Amino acid sequence: MDEDAGQRPIRGTGHEHPLYREGLTVEVRSRWSVFRRKFIRHRLAMAALLTLVVVGVASQFAEAIAPYGFAEIDLPNRSTGPTLEDQHYFGTDKLGRDYFSRVLYGTRTSMRVALVVALLATLIGTVVGAVSGYYRGWVDNVLMRFTDLVLTLPGLAVLLIAAAFFGQGSPYRVAVILSLIFWTSLARIVRGSFLSLREKEFVEAARASGASDARIIFRHILPNALSPIIVNATLIVATAILVEATLSFLGFGIQPPTPALGQLIADGQGSMLTDWWLILMPGLTLVVICLAVNFLGDGLRDALDPQQRRRSGRR
Repeated sequence: MDEDAGQRPIRGTGHEHPLYREGLTVEVRSRWSVFRRKFIRHRLAMAALLTLVVVGVASQFAEAIAPYGFAEIDLPNRSTGPTLEDQHYFGTDKLGRDYFSRVLYGTRTSMRVALVVALLATLIGTVVGAVSGYYRGWVDNVLMRFTDLVLTLPGLAVLLIAAAFFGQGSPYRVAVILSLIFWTSLARIVRGSFLSLREKEFVEAARASGASDARIIFRHILPNALSPIIVNATLIVATAILVEATLSFLGFGIQPPTPALGQLIADGQGSMLTDWWLILMPGLTLVVICLAVNFLGDGLRDALDPQQRRRSGRR
């Protein structure tokens, strides 16, 4: 190794950098490495991520994990409380159906709906907000007035009517209906980010070099606006799970025989004083998933927020 490697001059100056003279090295961390380091240190977010992974994997492989089919009837064990005997871990309902198996299948349905809603709503909100914030003028006025119109609609009433006529019974049709409502808040957030970023020097440089509008939007500006988009997408997942459960509970969402968490709670409400597990088990699962998603969103927000990094550095 070159003996003078530790005393390299800075290019273009001819002078030796003092850090090299002292034998020190400067570690340059990428944005990804800083994010990963901060996110791993967020204990609640890591615990939430682990919980979601376990619940998600268990629900996706429900056929291999569930001791019974979700519609399988065990007549000798009707309305049995949680017990290790016969593997009825969450008890059974009045027909003898195993509630642990039904909760697993119902969790899979609810999580699939929530993920589809998050993907579609994020896509719609990002495109609308990006186009509105970049072009401004009449394009911005038209898109934002339409967004305001959707925001003023009574959400639950619109969802009930739409689900009754178009989406009742099908998980994916319910997901599409929810997506058409949930994109509005993200569109306004993305628009605000684009209004700020479009005035930056790197955007002016890209425009001066002849880059097209589409390239500037998706290649230069959008990567710098990913932080609020990712955080908002995680919050959409939790909201979608709750709203889907509400629709199923009211009878306007996913219909039997397909199990869903809200539908399981609705099935058990008639006997909640005697068969308490029919409400507690799916309800507790719903609460755990939503809390985990929100804690995960908090961790992503703290890890992705550059202002948070500066505040942490001052401490």
